[in-house]
Amino acid sequence: MLPFFSKDFGNAASHTHAHGWYGAEAVKQAREQIAELIGSEPGEIVFTSGATESDNLAIKGIFSRFAARGNHILTCSTEHRAVLDTCAHLERMGGEVTYLPVDSAGRISIADLEQELRPSTVLVCIMYANNETGVIQPLEEIGRICRARHILLMSDATQAVGKIPVDLNRDRIDLMAFSAHKIYGPKGIGALYLRRKGPRADPEPQMDGGGHEGGFRSGTLNVPGIVGFGKACQICREFMEEDRAHTLGLRDFFESGLTGTALARINGSPTHRLPQASNLEFQGIEGSRLLSRLTADLSASLGSACTSARPEPSHVLKAMGRSDSQVRSCLRFSFGRTTTREEVDFALDRILSAIRDLRA
Repeated sequence: MLPFFSKDFGNAASHTHAHGWYGAEAVKQAREQIAELIGSEPGEIVFTSGATESDNLAIKGIFSRFAARGNHILTCSTEHRAVLDTCAHLERMGGEVTYLPVDSAGRISIADLEQELRPSTVLVCIMYANNETGVIQPLEEIGRICRARHILLMSDATQAVGKIPVDLNRDRIDLMAFSAHKIYGPKGIGALYLRRKGPRADPEPQMDGGGHEGGFRSGTLNVPGIVGFGKACQICREFMEEDRAHTLGLRDFFESGLTGTALARINGSPTHRLPQASNLEFQGIEGSRLLSRLTADLSASLGSACTSARPEPSHVLKAMGRSDSQVRSCLRFSFGRTTTREEVDFALDRILSAIRDLRA
């Protein structure tokens, strides 16, 4: 990324000089690297500022484009706020939104989804993997149903891309949002995948301007961010299986060190879950009090970073049937490419020590 902050500072949209050509070539290469990771064509990638903008463009754009056909969107109660708040906005604009419930493991029912589809449904929006629990939804089944009914399927796959194989064709996903910073790339850059044929996903642009990104997202491209995004995707593609095995081993060791002593309970499906995610309920202990004893040594959270300023309990865990007191006893942990066994041992020691102190 570094050269594109200084000596190679050309605008990728400038076609009349070498500085612009070089920037455009760098963007082209990154687009190809991203497309290779998710199995799309490079021309199906639209760059945005992140998954939140991608969610807004996809949901609002499809709603506007298909207004003459219908005004119903089907989504899930455990979606990220970028999806839920966007859907709430459309409800205020006259749209109809159905929020599917989840079971105690955090997964939707395929029968519920089929029952809630209507002739006026223009979009089904289901998160690939949850940002608080790591629970993975049955996208392949959902995609098969949507394609048979000629309904577009959109997924916020921010947590899944780069962590597990995402197969757009197998799952029949037509629009997909994701961000660079979840795969060790820079913050402030993301993408929206738009299927170009069979069917064509064609959201109405939400920003007017110079017609960048095929007219879907006007604005000067963030070339350094895009270059970093592309490189991060290339590295994820090369090391995905190695990273998956590494984080899964650490996560399972960490969880067994706590659940084996009956001090904690796992939130989310034991099998349909991302390898690096762990959301735990510490029974009888206030999560905020436990967290306050860990923050000097560990980075953990009560829920999503995007909602950390909101005082209410996690809407994800509430939707899974947890009571307010149970939700307040939960903490979220994650494991990454550079996490070591020694760091997990250290974390377990600090957590167990803090629990003993609080119970005493």
